[in-house]
Amino acid sequence: MQRISAGRHHTTYRIGDLSVTSLRDGYVDMPIERLRQPGNRRFGNELPAQLQLVDGALRLSVNAFAIDDGHEITLIDTGSSNAWHPTMGFLPQALMEARIAVDRIRTVAFTHTHLDHIQGLILPDGRDGFPQLGRLLVPRLELDMFRSEARLSRFHDRAQPLDPGQHLGANIEAIAIPGHEIGHTGFRVTRGGETLLVWGDLVHVPSLQFDRPEVAWEYDADQGQARATRLQILALAADNAYCVAGAHLDSPGIGRIFRTETAFRFEPL
Repeated sequence: MQRISAGRHHTTYRIGDLSVTSLRDGYVDMPIERLRQPGNRRFGNELPAQLQLVDGALRLSVNAFAIDDGHEITLIDTGSSNAWHPTMGFLPQALMEARIAVDRIRTVAFTHTHLDHIQGLILPDGRDGFPQLGRLLVPRLELDMFRSEARLSRFHDRAQPLDPGQHLGANIEAIAIPGHEIGHTGFRVTRGGETLLVWGDLVHVPSLQFDRPEVAWEYDADQGQARATRLQILALAADNAYCVAGAHLDSPGIGRIFRTETAFRFEPL
């Protein structure tokens, strides 16, 4: 993958004749207590040396990804709009900076239904974020969760189920990456002999979880399954030279995975 443009809120790459744009919705600071060791144990006073903190907190970037095949754009996740912290909700600015017209976004697909991934369907002023949206794909196991979001009520009946193995087009395939949420879904983008794996919330804290993938997140629906899936996907990416794109990797959140003697490391592109 080759970087072809960048700004404060976006970075665009070329993969074959597709373009993939990382869109920075913002960031959220979380307490270190969110990290969990096996057995749902918190860390005590002895924190891992490699853990990077900002004013004593874990700073998580929040990224969405737009895939442009030259005809229309598929958007993976939508950020949080004004539904959570004021440090988030910058997806519209990112799209404008990247010169992506929202009218070209015809498909939105969610990795899962946590609020920092779905609330950007609606702008802070109440208008639709994507007025030409024709297809809204929600992991089948999380359709009820999506339809419980009152703010998104006008989209409830428009949501279509998304299943592992489903092709969103010629170049995008959904894959199951369960653990963080029951329907947590990744997207394998393949073109021109290259593969990009958009993996949602597989990793929350990149300064720690590549080197220590056994460390889980408090809000993982199933911490044990999340650990197993993380190890499986990290190995898949490293062994097949996939590029990866993560919702909470430091913006722009795209890079490659390599094995180390004991675990993995991430190199941003």
